[in-house]
Amino acid sequence: MASDPSIRTGRHCVFALHAHLVFVTKYRHRVFDDRHLTRLEEIMRAVCVDFEAELIEFNGERDHVHLLVNFPPKVALSKLVNSLKGVSSRRMRQEFPDLARHYWRANRLWSGSYFAGSVGGAPLDVLRRYIEEQTRPV
Repeated sequence: MASDPSIRTGRHCVFALHAHLVFVTKYRHRVFDDRHLTRLEEIMRAVCVDFEAELIEFNGERDHVHLLVNFPPKVALSKLVNSLKGVSSRRMRQEFPDLARHYWRANRLWSGSYFAGSVGGAPLDVLRRYIEEQTRPV
């Protein structure tokens, strides 16, 4: 277990929490190019560091981005998402006036919703069988 880099330790816990996040642009407008995605990755990596999380993988297309994040159990995923979306929206609109002009009315880069899925570990049916097979004391 100690040799697995995806398993992290805290003061009172050992954990491997990963989430797949997807953020979609407001109105699903196709606004990103490579320079936007490169800068978004830098901004989101910095936000993750502030939360003691790690952005493991990042990529996107013209109207959405995908993130694979490793985060500690003390972090509420909704708070991390809120910060990722808020900070990236503000900085991107400041640094790229073409984005600010595109969203002049909404004043937001991202849609209000997002996708978050848990990632890693064994499939649910394997875990269910493992738990069922435990030797329960009489």
